[in-house]
Amino acid sequence: MPRLKRLSVSEVLKILAKFDFTIYSQKGSHIKLRRVTSRGKETLTIPNHKQLDTGTCYSIFKQASKYISEAELYPYFYDS
Repeated sequence: MPRLKRLSVSEVLKILAKFDFTIYSQKGSHIKLRRVTSRGKETLTIPNHKQLDTGTCYSIFKQASKYISEAELYPYFYDS
């Protein structure tokens, strides 16, 4: 079974930027990303840590999959 990658916050930001998410605001150690679509505003919150734990990466994956299909996100978050 493929394993979840351990990503840095900069890698996650690059991945989500491919899906038109941009940094909206930052408060403390959390970054809010937002994109505006025909369905309205879509917001994600991610921690600003150098290296994210696999559980945190999974949580970001699930949070993002509300707006982006899991099939599109899968190659970025899981090893082949």
